[in-house]
Amino acid sequence: MTVKIKGLPISERPYEKLEMYGEDTLSNAELLAIIIKTGTKDENSLSLAQKILSMNNKNSDNLKFIQDMSIEDFMSIKGIGRVKAIQLKAVCELAKRISRPINNLNVHIEKIKDVTNLLMDELRNEKKEVVKLILLNNKNVLIKIRDICLGTDNLAILKPKDVLVEAIKAGAPKIILVHNHPSGDPTPSERDIELTKELVKSSSMMGIKFLDHIIIGNSKYESIFLNTLKNEKAERKSGEHEII
Repeated sequence: MTVKIKGLPISERPYEKLEMYGEDTLSNAELLAIIIKTGTKDENSLSLAQKILSMNNKNSDNLKFIQDMSIEDFMSIKGIGRVKAIQLKAVCELAKRISRPINNLNVHIEKIKDVTNLLMDELRNEKKEVVKLILLNNKNVLIKIRDICLGTDNLAILKPKDVLVEAIKAGAPKIILVHNHPSGDPTPSERDIELTKELVKSSSMMGIKFLDHIIIGNSKYESIFLNTLKNEKAERKSGEHEII
């Protein structure tokens, strides 16, 4: 039988440890144990937390897999009931929302890295393609970020007019298109390149400056303008590419 949390030394109890030493000193299991709160007569909350972590097939410290777990997945663990499963899902959703950028008029976009800093955490682990449009004013200051397509299998259904309509509605003179590749590989597909070329022509006709189309993978990204359309030198780092 697992020792109850109250039976552990005070310095090893998750609640007390966080209060005494700070949240950054807790392990992943200890943080999860606080969310789980109580265990069963046979297992404490730390033990249940370890069982959740053991469901990570990639055997890494990355906790993103928890966001993909369903209520049923959590409830498959003995000791995790409906209420605990819902609490865990709620915390996962909060973490996801916290990682989203805040539409702030003080955000200035100068380089590709500025774009990826805004959207990498939100998009890199999406299971389907999500397309976002960054709307900028003439000084490259962020107006807003709009979702163009959510949860699509590919970009085949996206048309230039779908993008430009949003820019016209917002009165944005400059735009940047961003989408993710669920495979984790940001290499542009033929359709990605084709859509980009179509947008270059269409946006120019509408008097809108299309600055770039950026693809986000798993902690990697690629600019179609930089690496495909402009044929820049290979040694030039994409993170240093200035958005004109």
